[in-house]
Amino acid sequence: MGSNWQVQSDKMALKPVTHVLFDMDGLLINTEVIYTRTIETILEKYIGPTELSWDIKKKQMGKIAPDLAKLIIEEYKLPLQPAEYTAEARIIQENLFPHCDIMPGAERLIRHLKAHNIPFALATSSAAETFRMKTRYHKEFFQLFDHHVYGSSDPELKRGKPHPDIFIVAASRFPDKPAPENVLVFEDAPNGVKAATSAGMQVVMVPDPRMDEESRREATLSLKDLHEFKPEWFGLPPFDD
Repeated sequence: MGSNWQVQSDKMALKPVTHVLFDMDGLLINTEVIYTRTIETILEKYIGPTELSWDIKKKQMGKIAPDLAKLIIEEYKLPLQPAEYTAEARIIQENLFPHCDIMPGAERLIRHLKAHNIPFALATSSAAETFRMKTRYHKEFFQLFDHHVYGSSDPELKRGKPHPDIFIVAASRFPDKPAPENVLVFEDAPNGVKAATSAGMQVVMVPDPRMDEESRREATLSLKDLHEFKPEWFGLPPFDD
């Protein structure tokens, strides 16, 4: 039906949900370009000018800070420990993250869910401190969420994406503790999609346009951007306009 971006063309396969979880980086705010710039700045310092390959970029997306650092160090054989990499990355990002923009369609969807009393929460791989850096100029927007789970600093989380832990924990913190099949996840990265499906949840993927079809295949639905999403596909109230 229509879009080549839809992994499942038969929307009859989509099941109604009652609660929604959102990833943040690359989905709600445009931080992935900053992660790329950070990595390339560190690579230039240690091995010379290097363009981050798409294969490694794809692996990096959605990882908690220690796992991201370990990935880049191993892939490029950097003379750093993960904590050293993370410290250098933070210095670069402190000036960049606060200026990231909200992604197209995100504010419309979030305010629509809020207006219709649909429970929704944030499940980000960021640490709480990094979250505050990224959202400095978007505080009111993120205050609309019922709660936040920070994958890199939450004491209840021992494993990052693609393990399902963050989505299981985030769902458990809704007062009515919905069953996984009643939760819809929004993600942009393959690691996040794997985490959501492993948690037994449906997942809408809004990937980087470079993402190949194989990397989108596990998603319940894959869209170009959040403007394409129709809440009624999952039994939620349709947009008013």
